[in-house]
Amino acid sequence: MAVVTELIRSEANGAVSFGDYTLTEKKKLEDFAHGSDSLKVKTFNEITRLEKNGLFVYESVPGTAVTMFEETADGISFTVEGPQDAQITVGLAEDTEYTVSVGGESIGKLKTNLGGKLSFNVNLEGNGEVSVVVSK
Repeated sequence: MAVVTELIRSEANGAVSFGDYTLTEKKKLEDFAHGSDSLKVKTFNEITRLEKNGLFVYESVPGTAVTMFEETADGISFTVEGPQDAQITVGLAEDTEYTVSVGGESIGKLKTNLGGKLSFNVNLEGNGEVSVVVSK
């Protein structure tokens, strides 16, 4: 299991890891300094949510563990794990088309809404860690 027992941590390469889907009660950590940003995570078995500087970044229903979450000018990449399939929503540029790859397989091009949110499903049950890449 790749749960992040400290709820959130910075990685040596500048990425961030967060989330613990094994928790039965919601836990949160606010004002986590990561570079020049302030991160907030809420996580438990029903939901995992990440905010950066007060803005939405990531949410999964049910909860997941996310490792090596990296944001670039062209998108995001991370590895996700959970006990069951999850719907993931990420915050990106509004009204923009992105190519989404899950587990090395393209699931196609998806467009963000006017709020910049992009949602997709990831088959996690029995799959261990699954890589996700979202790029322009």
